[in-house]
Amino acid sequence: MEQGRKSKTIKIGGFSHVRPVFVGGNSPVVIQTMWKDRLLIQDLDNAAAKIEELGLMGCNLLRFAVPDIQSAELLGRLAGMVSMPLAADIHFDYKIALRCMDFPIAKIRINPGNIGSAEKVRLVLEKAAAGSVPVRIGVNAGSLPQDLRKQADEGVLTSAQALVRAAERETAFFKDFGFTDYLVSMKASSVADTIIANRFFSAGMEAEDESPPLHIGVTEAGPLTAGVARNTAALVTLLTEGIGDTIRVSLSDTMENEIIAGREILTAAAQLASGNDRLKHRGVNIVSCPRCGRYSFDTHGFSSRWLSRLYAMDKDITVAIMGCEVNGPVEAKHADLGITGAGDKVLIFIHGEIIKTITADSADTAFNEELKKL
Repeated sequence: MEQGRKSKTIKIGGFSHVRPVFVGGNSPVVIQTMWKDRLLIQDLDNAAAKIEELGLMGCNLLRFAVPDIQSAELLGRLAGMVSMPLAADIHFDYKIALRCMDFPIAKIRINPGNIGSAEKVRLVLEKAAAGSVPVRIGVNAGSLPQDLRKQADEGVLTSAQALVRAAERETAFFKDFGFTDYLVSMKASSVADTIIANRFFSAGMEAEDESPPLHIGVTEAGPLTAGVARNTAALVTLLTEGIGDTIRVSLSDTMENEIIAGREILTAAAQLASGNDRLKHRGVNIVSCPRCGRYSFDTHGFSSRWLSRLYAMDKDITVAIMGCEVNGPVEAKHADLGITGAGDKVLIFIHGEIIKTITADSADTAFNEELKKL
């Protein structure tokens, strides 16, 4: 059930050619992912095209690791080529954050455990305030401030308590400086620590008129199957409690699968937390059978060919991809469009009514024809 936590609305982007994304308040929960490779100058055009594809799939904010000044300058050039807000992820060197803000980079993420002294953070905040650039306080269990890490190692604090202490310490500094456009994240590879830390922090912020928006996710969650399972357990729990304003499903896998997983997690949370409009989003709902010995249609191959395109469609429809007569038109009769195997033939159906009987070789063409009509 949704709780009454009210977060401040932060605008990310909305300057120059960069479109605005609103995080917090009554805004829809924002899906983001992180670029998987180092930027190279010769790859910027391809990167810009890929960012457009990710946006169509449902990504609203894209984060880049920025390990050095050269990377900051390349990201700055890329930010000038795309309309999606890009975020710079900074560790260790505050000067990299300062350089990033010379470009239309929409958000800065810093880690209080390794960014340096309060004076260095102050310099970052001064420039961020001057350019209306939001900052995310990104606290990770693996890179806590030294004193809090020592207390966690000695058992004086739990890992979750240490995460919250680090976040509270940094938010207090931001408030003292008068900087209000910030988000907070507290991430761990443990599902339990992620849930508990975000609950503690949210409870501590309830007295605030407007608490900072929360970015939630399980860090270093693992490969596709393990990572989706761990993130689902943590994020659905938090989102149904009204905790979380933007999410990233961290996977040792593709950016596309992080976005798809994020969309499906929001869909699951919306079904459990009825009335929470922040969890709803437009897009295709895909249902498909797992395939078994009865199959006569390769659902795995068909799904892999169509997945990205279906998730890029701005249509509220249900598409069913089934393998045999058992899981075909009857079980999936709610689908706006479906395809299934039937012996040596393939059937295409709409709301359970068979409209075409075709061969497997023509399945993609026939499916595409009917998809265009919806």
